[in-house]
Amino acid sequence: MSQPAAVIDTENYTVTRSVHIKATPDRVWAAITRGDLITQWLGNKAELPDLRVGGEGVFGFEGYGEFPVRIDEVDEPAVFAFTWGTPGQPLAADNSTQVRFTLVPDGDATILSVVESGFGLLSRDPVVAMSSNREGWTSELDELVDYLEGAA
Repeated sequence: MSQPAAVIDTENYTVTRSVHIKATPDRVWAAITRGDLITQWLGNKAELPDLRVGGEGVFGFEGYGEFPVRIDEVDEPAVFAFTWGTPGQPLAADNSTQVRFTLVPDGDATILSVVESGFGLLSRDPVVAMSSNREGWTSELDELVDYLEGAA
């Protein structure tokens, strides 16, 4: 099934996308919170050793570096949010954005929505950053759907 691409909201400086995944919320939750599963669809390194609000970790992407991550919200299996920043820099409002996942059960499937916000505070061009991340969420969430549905 073809799923809609991520979209940019230039008024609110957000990138959003929802996908329908033929997997239970528990399986989707594991895929977005466990480092060993995150790397199946997002980047090549994921460490979230402390899955609680304030817990810190890192996501790595080949060619882009390692991005610091701080967990902002954990409500298993409904909401997971984190702030991620710029490789080699501590998290700050002008170099980071928040990613918030919400999971809604749909029979034996899950509707996963992501909203990435905070682009308006970045020190670099927010439209360029949103455009890049829109492409990223479109391809990465397609990989997540393929991973979870292929593993079913």
